[in-house]
Amino acid sequence: MGLATFKGGVHPYEGKELSENKPVQVLMPKGDLVFPMSQGIGAPANPLVKKGDRVLAGQIIGEAGGFISANVICSVSGTVKAVEPRRVASGGMVNSVVVENDGQYETVEGMGADRDPATLSKQEIRDIVKAAGIVGMGGAGFPTNVKLSPKNEDAIEYILINGAECEPYLTSDYRCMMEDPEKIIGGLKVVLQLFDKAKGVIGIENNKPEAIKKLKELVKDEPRIEVCELLTKYPQGGERSLIYAITGRKVNSSMLPADAGCIVDNIGTVIAIYDAVCKTTPLIERVFTVTGDAIADPRNFRIKIGTNTQELIEAAGGFKTEPEKVISGGPMMGFAMFDLDVPVIKTNGSVLCMTKDQVAANVETPCIRCGKCVSACPSHIVPVMMMKAALKGDCDTFEKLNGMECMECGSCTFVCPAKRPLTQAFKEMRKTVAANRRKKAQGGK
Repeated sequence: MGLATFKGGVHPYEGKELSENKPVQVLMPKGDLVFPMSQGIGAPANPLVKKGDRVLAGQIIGEAGGFISANVICSVSGTVKAVEPRRVASGGMVNSVVVENDGQYETVEGMGADRDPATLSKQEIRDIVKAAGIVGMGGAGFPTNVKLSPKNEDAIEYILINGAECEPYLTSDYRCMMEDPEKIIGGLKVVLQLFDKAKGVIGIENNKPEAIKKLKELVKDEPRIEVCELLTKYPQGGERSLIYAITGRKVNSSMLPADAGCIVDNIGTVIAIYDAVCKTTPLIERVFTVTGDAIADPRNFRIKIGTNTQELIEAAGGFKTEPEKVISGGPMMGFAMFDLDVPVIKTNGSVLCMTKDQVAANVETPCIRCGKCVSACPSHIVPVMMMKAALKGDCDTFEKLNGMECMECGSCTFVCPAKRPLTQAFKEMRKTVAANRRKKAQGGK
């Protein structure tokens, strides 16, 4: 039987050897910590503190601002220096709480206490996850309590844990699988308590044999949990790709995974669920990779949410060569950074520092209609025709070509011999189409 996979995709240089064998090092912050009130999809949180307030680790300092929103939790003890807009890795300015760390790490009462999830009701578990401020930590940042509350919980047949980590260079999930596998299994068991008819499947790419071996050993006596070996291919960890590879079910842009009987969480998210439910600890830290050929000593760190990115680069030995490009995330779906004086938020898993900006060095040439982009596309759409519509700003044709099914994974751009910026064009077109749809729904012309 072959390895589970999907049709399409690409095989970029992995680059994981730089940091995959570096154990996670606990790194305590030095300077002030910044807590943006928006750290995922949905409405920003509302600040609950003001300048001069003393705060504790584990304290809610931002309250979810709506149904699709998440609490923001302080990760240190100290004094609020300001509540003001601060820049984040994406380049935008976000209203933030700035905390002067007192170095004491004094916590709210009861934080860290053991708790038996078997004594909790389903609603109590969901309430704990909500209070803990947990969002999807793979990058999307969708509030996890909402994901765990589908309209029909009996329709959920699969809880899929994304251990693919298919994005090149990133190794934080791998180190979690190697060092905290019990937490992954424990968090998955908590989620399975919510869905009586579901089974748990941990999908891991076959370039991580030690992680596969470790987790298979841990679940060998768990009748509701199994490990699925995935073919190493990008974007194997994409939500739709993962669902199809493991279950054979297809999900399009108009569907949620729950519509296909699935809930998908990544490694960091399920560990956060375990910590919140079983250890009474909200989401205040994560594992973070500092890597790239410009970094002196690529490392994996366990850090407090709100830690300054520049501090992390310095902790990894700083730059051995001045980088031409610094990317938040991975090279395929991450975005370039122009300022390192920004905080790590819940959805940031890495910073990638590259000696050369290979993309900027590419010279765009005319399309030769080779069809490589079509073969690589995991959504089975036609990038070459979509680009033609994008260049004309033709939203109607873009929609007719199923352009809204684009996952913005970058596979088409990666294989294009003409070096055309396909993915960037599709991102802009998808934003425009979505804006037009909202305007139309609101009765606009």
